[in-house]
Amino acid sequence: MIYLDYQSTTPLAPEARDAMLRWLDGPDGTAFANPHSPHKLGRQAKASIELARERVAALLPPGGRIIFTGNACEALNLAIRGSGTGGSVSISAIEHAAVYETAEALGAAHVLNVSKEGQCNTAQDLPNDCRLVAVMSINNEIGTIQPTVDWHRKAKENNALFLVDAVQAYGKIEITQADMIAISAHKFHGPKGIGALWVRDGLELEPQITGGLQEGDRSGTLSPALVAGMGAAAAVAKERMAEDHEHVEELWKRARDLFSDWELNGSEDTRYHGNLNVRRKGLDVNRLMSECRDVMFSAGSACASGSGKTSHVLKAIGLSDKQAKSSIRVGFGRYTSLEDLEAGAKAINEAAKAQGL
Repeated sequence: MIYLDYQSTTPLAPEARDAMLRWLDGPDGTAFANPHSPHKLGRQAKASIELARERVAALLPPGGRIIFTGNACEALNLAIRGSGTGGSVSISAIEHAAVYETAEALGAAHVLNVSKEGQCNTAQDLPNDCRLVAVMSINNEIGTIQPTVDWHRKAKENNALFLVDAVQAYGKIEITQADMIAISAHKFHGPKGIGALWVRDGLELEPQITGGLQEGDRSGTLSPALVAGMGAAAAVAKERMAEDHEHVEELWKRARDLFSDWELNGSEDTRYHGNLNVRRKGLDVNRLMSECRDVMFSAGSACASGSGKTSHVLKAIGLSDKQAKSSIRVGFGRYTSLEDLEAGAKAINEAAKAQGL
């Protein structure tokens, strides 16, 4: 099996696995305590969570707090729903469904357009009643990097809060200015089932899950194993950021050669280079994936797989339904070898040629 779907999820880092096992097994069988209990075992579990909180915060701006959540979708919902009521929520046209469907559910969505290169520029007016602007850092489908610093400035000029979906960016690029930042552990080699929302100091949220408020703004007993795994993954991401970047750049250059006769979706340069989204005229993607069963890649974002809907991201950058449905996403990162990339590309290209393309 060749795994080339890093935007969907990333392989668990060995360091994260080791950290989790400490709180699943434990050296003496006592690592099962509730971290919110006041006794000795509970305090030990709580200490592991606070260590992880520090590790996760180390890759985020100073002057904020970390709220652990079940995933990034929950974090984004807490940010959007918990930061106020009434008014408009301005979102880029290529936001994740967790953002745009939440804004739509509130009846507050104001969509900001993007260029054919996949960037959401600030030469757009915000509604007078805008209370929140949400622009992701790196797009999950086409990898384009958004001008979040400029959007933060624009939001402040309009007395609005600024939310960044940094799920694809955390541990890869610097995230600087925001009021709230959402992340998910399994996108940077941590476990599934744990995410976080960074909230700027002084900003209070209305809890969306009540019943204990163990995290202050969020209720529910935390899993020391999941939190420790996320913390360990964050620490490794911080330590290896430069090394991971260099490796991804090497893979990107080779991937562009291997897929040189495919059309690139989105910007060549202003994007995270671990995301290659390309198309080929007339390609039957379902057939392609069926004939490449041992190569794990995507026909779109994993959250929309099986829906039958055309990617809203690809449509937002001006692609027709046919062009969007003839596109694939190849994702690679820390544990992708050059040999795996070459073998995967060979299988995909041979299957495409078998379709007469």
